[in-house]
Amino acid sequence: MSENELVLKAKNGDISAFETLYDKYSGKVYGYALRMTENTEDALDLAQEVFIRVYKSLAFFKGDSSFSTWLYSIASNVCIDFNRSKNRKKTAPLDEALSIPDLKTPENEFEKKEFTQAIADAISSLPFDMREVIVLREINGLSYIEIADALDLEVGTVKSRISRGREKLCSILKDYGNKKKSFPSKDVKGGQK
Repeated sequence: MSENELVLKAKNGDISAFETLYDKYSGKVYGYALRMTENTEDALDLAQEVFIRVYKSLAFFKGDSSFSTWLYSIASNVCIDFNRSKNRKKTAPLDEALSIPDLKTPENEFEKKEFTQAIADAISSLPFDMREVIVLREINGLSYIEIADALDLEVGTVKSRISRGREKLCSILKDYGNKKKSFPSKDVKGGQK
């Protein structure tokens, strides 16, 4: 069954169709909320709030944009409202949804975790408007047009924020790499001649 058919059935009160849409998007909405709030409990609450709003508003969805664009628009508004009302400290690493190639050695596992945390910290340090578009584009895979529709922005504004966000991320990660190079290598064994 196509997504449009699921949406139509859900609009007509088919709970099973709504549950299918929920199953398809709940992980993505949670991941988005986690990146925007940096707190697992808040992200769970906000993801639940998003789907409550979606359920209550589904009758008003006209289909002018894709369902996912409309859903991310609601998710964005929920996260913006939350961030306006709360001044939260960072309490959870964002590595849960970042994907790094699977490396098998213990040393590489440590480096993977360290690098994942560096990426999470870099994303966290971005201003909210840049972080929002970077997460939607680079992690959730939305197109520029979908992001513009979801956030009610011009496509040029989206491209500009993504460009500035990428530059800032590269700078932050470059600094991280330079700091790592200043430490002695783990492979050097003390006491060898």
